[in-house]
Amino acid sequence: MRFTKMHGLGNDYVYVNCFEEDVDSPAEVAVAVSDRHFGIGGDGLILICPSDAADERMRMFNADGSEAEMCGNGIRCVAKYIYDHKVAKAGGGFSVPEYASFPASLTIETQRGILTLGLEVDGDDKVQRVCVNMGQPILAPKDIPVDLAVVRIVDEPIEIGGSELNMTCVSMGNPHAVFFCDDLSTIELGTIGPLIENHGLFPQRINAHFVRIDGPEELTMQTWERGSGITLACGTGACACAVAGVLSGRCQSRVLAHLPGGDLELNWRKDDNCVYMTGPATEVFSGVWPG
Repeated sequence: MRFTKMHGLGNDYVYVNCFEEDVDSPAEVAVAVSDRHFGIGGDGLILICPSDAADERMRMFNADGSEAEMCGNGIRCVAKYIYDHKVAKAGGGFSVPEYASFPASLTIETQRGILTLGLEVDGDDKVQRVCVNMGQPILAPKDIPVDLAVVRIVDEPIEIGGSELNMTCVSMGNPHAVFFCDDLSTIELGTIGPLIENHGLFPQRINAHFVRIDGPEELTMQTWERGSGITLACGTGACACAVAGVLSGRCQSRVLAHLPGGDLELNWRKDDNCVYMTGPATEVFSGVWPG
C-alpha cells in the first residue's frame, strides 16, 4: 500500500490515495500504521477517495480504528495532496468577505457534508495554506450529542474525577467539550482527558479541550482527541473553542488560536453563521506499507 505522511500543525496522519490504492479493513489498517514504534506513526489514517458529489471524499480513522466524522487539520492536508499531486483540477478563486481571498478552490465530501476550501499556492505551484469553510456550529445538545436537557451547553457544570468543571459543548460535525481555565500548566491532560472522553454524558464519546483566553482575539488550547489521545493540534476543536469563547462572552468572533503544533486563524462569521479556519498543510514523506 503506497502512502504519504502529512501533518497540519503536527496533527499527523497517514494518507492513502484510493484513486489508485485499495484499502481493505481500514479500521485495522489505521491501528497498525498509526503505531509510532511498529508502524508508520501518526494520529490516524485518512483515505482520499473518489466522490460523485465533490472533487473527492475524505474518510478519517483515529489511531484506535474508530471512524470520525471530520478532521480539520486532515482536510487541509487532503486539499494539498489533491492539488499538488493533480488528483483533481482546482476550481476558481475562493473569497471570504472582509477576511481573505485565495486563488484556487476545491470541494471535499465528508461525513460533515461537502466543504469548500480556498488554497494559497506558492511560486512552485504547491499549496502552503488552506482556508476551510467548516460550516455552521451545531449547538443543540441532542445533535452534538450530549445527554443534557438544556437548550445550549454553555459553562455547564460537570463532575470529572471528583472535581466540578464548567464546560461548553459544540459540534463541528464531531463533538467537542471546551473547558476554560487560567493556567494550562495545572491540567493533567493525560489523566483527565480519557475521563472526559468516556463520560456517560457523551454517547459517542467526545473531544476535550482546555483553553486559556489571552485576549479578545487570542486563545491558547490543549487537546485530548477522541480515539487518539493527546495531539499537537485539532482543527475542528479549534473551531469549537472559538465558538465556545464567543458563546460564553470571553472572546470575539475572529481569533488567533495557539495550539502546541502552531497557530490557526478562526473566523465565525455572522453573515452565514459559518466558521472559517485557515492554517498550513505539510507533506513529510511517501513510502510503501507492506501490510
